[in-house]
Amino acid sequence: MTHNTLPLLHEVRHALKRLVRTGESTIIDLRAIPFGPGDEERLLGLLGQGEVMATLDSLGKTTVKESRFSGVWIVDHYNSEAERIAFQIEVIEIPELLRAQKEDMFESLDKLDMALDDEMHKPD
Repeated sequence: MTHNTLPLLHEVRHALKRLVRTGESTIIDLRAIPFGPGDEERLLGLLGQGEVMATLDSLGKTTVKESRFSGVWIVDHYNSEAERIAFQIEVIEIPELLRAQKEDMFESLDKLDMALDDEMHKPD
């Protein structure tokens, strides 16, 4: 049994303190932590569930959950074969994965322009 829950919570606390004081974000790779039986469940139980949860489906399923501690997020990513490829805690205002990408916004602007143009040229 490894009992890594308490040290991880201390690491999360230090990361959250750093984020609040300096704006510096932290990623803790949970796949690199040797969990013993029940450690992962205990950690996730202590972090709890916050108000925000998002599911993305891009090259596999990804869930991004806010913990009960604002600024502490759990990111769990699986590939298209349902194999976990990333499992991490992100201590950040909002995970980068949830931010709109500039390229996507430019593409959306073009699509919206075309939709508006199509609507304006439709017969009444």
